[in-house]
Amino acid sequence: MRTALLDTNIISFFLRGHERVVANFRAYLEEHDQINLSIISYYEVVSGLMHRNASKRLQTFLDFSQQSNVVNLTNQSVTASSEVYADTRAKGEPVDDIDILIAGVALVNDWVVVTNNTKHFSKIKGLEIEDWTK
Repeated sequence: MRTALLDTNIISFFLRGHERVVANFRAYLEEHDQINLSIISYYEVVSGLMHRNASKRLQTFLDFSQQSNVVNLTNQSVTASSEVYADTRAKGEPVDDIDILIAGVALVNDWVVVTNNTKHFSKIKGLEIEDWTK
């Protein structure tokens, strides 16, 4: 199993106890020390749970993130993201900035993005994706 970077929706599925996602988490952790998530996904989950005033789920996520590798943006990942932005715009297939920033982190680290949002991420040249919900 390749080193993976989890998209926000996969983290949400995990927190809700989605059976296949939880099974894939377990299988992944048999081979790898930690789950990787970007600071962008961290922001999306925390802001969403705060907006819904879901304090119990927020604490569950904060505990989860303490045991995970939260990957910050770097000059290299932002440059890779900028290239993705330019490429997808030139093709007339724009992708949300949040997804582009997550993809940039994965691209510079040579990681697979685990997402249920294959429609958007499949537009990004050179990015490998997996869907742990299937």
